[in-house]
Amino acid sequence: MADDEQEQKCPECEVGAPAWMVTYSDMVTLLLTFFILLVSMASMDRVKFSAASASLKNAFGTGAGSASQNEFKIQTIPSIPSTQFAPIQSDSVAQIQKRIETEIKGLKIQNSVELVQKDDDTIILRLDEAVLFKPDQSRVSPEAYPLLRQIADIIRPIPMRLRIEGHTDDTLVPKGERDNWDLSIDRSVSVLRFFTKSKLLPLDRMSAVGYGYERPIIPNTSEQNRAKNRRVDFVLRANTRLGLGNNGTKAGEIPL
Repeated sequence: MADDEQEQKCPECEVGAPAWMVTYSDMVTLLLTFFILLVSMASMDRVKFSAASASLKNAFGTGAGSASQNEFKIQTIPSIPSTQFAPIQSDSVAQIQKRIETEIKGLKIQNSVELVQKDDDTIILRLDEAVLFKPDQSRVSPEAYPLLRQIADIIRPIPMRLRIEGHTDDTLVPKGERDNWDLSIDRSVSVLRFFTKSKLLPLDRMSAVGYGYERPIIPNTSEQNRAKNRRVDFVLRANTRLGLGNNGTKAGEIPL
């Protein structure tokens, strides 16, 4: 009889894990998920980090408002201003070309500026000699100042390097020791100097070269052809094959 009374007083044992273990397992799982998210966000992507942060706050019941209101602010360290640009793809170059073409038409300078896409990462704005210089002269004509300012306005927001190329025809320059090479170089440098002194474009973004009559676009067989070869090319180059600046230039290569 005593044994029966003792069995009746003993409470029944619960089946399965205790209730506290379920809560503990949930907490461990949440902590594991939290640290996995921390590792995945190690790259500090601002958009992803903000979204994940808001999601965690909502999961823990501490979130308020939308994810945009909880946007994570990353402290940035001021650096020296530079004109280094990230690499852009060939499809972006095509879009830039369309944008330039639209701006040229909007400014109504299509009769003075020819737009040429040389390859997948190069765009050329081509101007005849007569638009910028007087015959056999290397100083930019004052009449060309407004046009050069418009060109600078077009080029300034484009993330591409600028190389100013001077070209002549095969006619000898009638001035002592000065030859076509000198004239082409002087003209390209004159345009570069105008951009720099007028503070239209930064100097570290530009370069100037002269090729004389060595790079004609058509044979110098007539006066009309020679007039087309006497030109200044504004060569815009994307950072797809050559690096920007001296750091991206390989040995033996000439930087843009």
